[in-house]
Formats: sequence, structure tokens, C-alpha cells
Amino acid sequence: MDSTIQPLDRVFLHLGPITIYWYGVIIGTGVLIGLWLATREGARRGLPKETFVDLVLFAVPIAILCARVYYVIFEWDYYSKHLSEIPQIWEGGLAIHGGLIGAVATGIVFAKVRGLSFWKLADIAAPSIILGQAIGRWGNFMNQEAHGGPVTREFLESLHLPDFIINQMYINGQYYHPTFLYESLWNLAGFLLLLWLRRVNLRRGELFLSYLIWYSIGRFFIEGMRTDSLMLAGHLRIAQVVSVALIILSVCLWVFRRVKGLAKERYND
Repeated sequence: MDSTIQPLDRVFLHLGPITIYWYGVIIGTGVLIGLWLATREGARRGLPKETFVDLVLFAVPIAILCARVYYVIFEWDYYSKHLSEIPQIWEGGLAIHGGLIGAVATGIVFAKVRGLSFWKLADIAAPSIILGQAIGRWGNFMNQEAHGGPVTREFLESLHLPDFIINQMYINGQYYHPTFLYESLWNLAGFLLLLWLRRVNLRRGELFLSYLIWYSIGRFFIEGMRTDSLMLAGHLRIAQVVSVALIILSVCLWVFRRVKGLAKERYND
């Protein structure tokens, strides 16, 4: 029966010579939904309604570029021999940590230029970011990438997954862990957690730091299951190293900002 399983079509639409892939459509959908949520919340928090639209116009292209550069750097042994493939982001190969670095750097500069608090912007954007990540992982699903190690069909069925997910995890004659799904669900739970933390009224900056901690915990454990991790040296996975570093940095910033009195304002102030 497995020999008859065909993967889902990666192409969303053909427009003459232009091919639009599901990967891009799904990531774009995540960005738009996240932007809509951030714009609504920003308006509620007293920001001009165009603030996040303007930020996204800069942050998204820079984040995508940084995500690709980050990925290519750590896969340079391959890309140095296939230079023409470097721009082909529709084939996958966007590292979220690279994108996060680009987005945060853009946010810092944007906030300074606009005379706004970076931490206020980051807190408002945090739920949108993690929800966008939850949605974006389904782009990996369509590309049959970011999966874990081999499993049996019986194992996948024991998770009560629908057939379309189970069948898409059948790659080159083998079923694999749907780690894209694990991370998507972890991020969705993080989104709900951040919405609840808004009501707790944490101090400014702590909602964004909560996002970094939550995402990094899940990414650390899920990354250990993946078969396509970017490696630093030997069996050291870059994403796990970065995740641990982000958790430590976030906790230190949380404590430092409170001790130094840099977090007097609260989210709803």
C-alpha cells in the first residue's frame, strides 16, 4: 500500500512562467495573520495603526535574508558547490534563529528611529511571532522537511493523526516523526500562554522574554529528534546551542532589568 502514496503537490499555483509554492504561501499567511493581530493590539496600546505595517515592511525582508544567510553559512560545504541554489528559498532552508536575529535587529533600529520603546514593540509582537512560527512550520510539512527520525506507520496512527499527515511523512520509502507538527503545536500553546500573560500584566519586556524562553525550551527538545539539523561540530546541534543561550540570556535580562529598575512600566501601562 505504501508504494502508492504520493506526496502532496508543493506547487500552489502556476501563473504563466511564475510558480507559487505552498511554502511561500503558508509563510506569507503566518506573517499576515501575525501583522493583523499586532496591529490590533498596537492600536489598543496607543500606537499609530501604521506602526507594525511599517515595521513589517522592513523586518520581513531582512528576517528572510538573515534566515537564508544563517542557513547557507552552516551548510556552506554544500552551497559552495551549488551557488545557483542559494537564492532558492522556496526549496526550504530558512533558519528561524537567523530570521529572529534579523527581526530583532530591525526592531531595535526601527524603535530608535521612531522614538518608541523597543520592549513595548517586542511585547506586542511576541504572540504574533510565535503564532507565525506555528503556521510557518506547515510550509516544512508541504516540503517534507524538518522531520524527525524513522518510525512506523503504526506509530503515527497511534498518535491519531489524519491520513494526509501520515502519508506526507512517508518519504523515500520510510515514515518519519512529524517534528514540524510537534513544534507547531508547541508554538500554538506558547501563543495561548502569551495571551494569558498579557492579562497578568508583566513588566515591560517580560512578555517578549517569556516568548524566547518558551520557544527555546520546545526547540531544544524537538531539535534533538530531527535528522536535518545544522551542526556546529560533531554531534553539537546549532539550534540547541542557540536555544540554551537564549534561555540563559532571557533569564539574565529579566533579572537584570528588574534589579536595575529598567522594567518599572507594566505591559498595560
